[in-house]
Amino acid sequence: MFKSKETQELTIDYDNIPKHIAIIMDGNGRWAKQRHMPRIAGHKKGMNTVKTITKAASKLGVKVLTLYAFSTENWRRPDTEVNYLMGLPGKFFNDFIPDLIANNVKVQVMGYINQLPEQTQQAVNKAIDATANCNGMILNFALNYGAQDEIVTSVRNIAELVKDDKLAIEDISKKTIENNLMTAKLGDLANPDLLIRTSGEKRLSNFLLWQIAYSEFVFRNENWPDFDAEILTDCILEYQNRHRRFGGLK
Repeated sequence: MFKSKETQELTIDYDNIPKHIAIIMDGNGRWAKQRHMPRIAGHKKGMNTVKTITKAASKLGVKVLTLYAFSTENWRRPDTEVNYLMGLPGKFFNDFIPDLIANNVKVQVMGYINQLPEQTQQAVNKAIDATANCNGMILNFALNYGAQDEIVTSVRNIAELVKDDKLAIEDISKKTIENNLMTAKLGDLANPDLLIRTSGEKRLSNFLLWQIAYSEFVFRNENWPDFDAEILTDCILEYQNRHRRFGGLK
């Protein structure tokens, strides 16, 4: 049951907003199926939800919002759906860039971007360039991203450093690995404080496996197109009622 907007405003602690929220946006297809609509209709509605949640998170004071937009496994979906998803960044950013700039939101993207269609790459790079001077919240899209592949790439990069005598094996640390992950550019904000997954599924689906070692998880039953600012606030309230100990005691 949701708390009323008035109750949320009274109880949320604005000094304890999670700095980095990561969301597995799940349930677009189910949302469409429940309404006897094609799956792409769910993705279109989900795109509008991204706009809503981006503005809401920025207003709440979130520093980084990472959205799982397309995984390395999503290529297995039907060609018609994949082609539609690859066209979404162009439609999304063309419409949303003015709002992003107005809200001082900076776009970043992580994943194997060079494997995407040229038009998708162009749309992504255009959004990155257009918001480069923004210094508010970072809207970080995980696009053609998979955590296991990310870790493999990190290990290969470190192995190259060792092979080239630029790094000693005994000097490899957790920080070495973190510096070679795709989230390294986020610095101290690389690891999410809060991970949210929609649609009732309770699995990580190869998302930020290293970075979420001490994240708080919140699973919601709502499909992504039905997720809104009130539900986001409810998730943050649940986060604020957790006791994060990071393996220690308080």
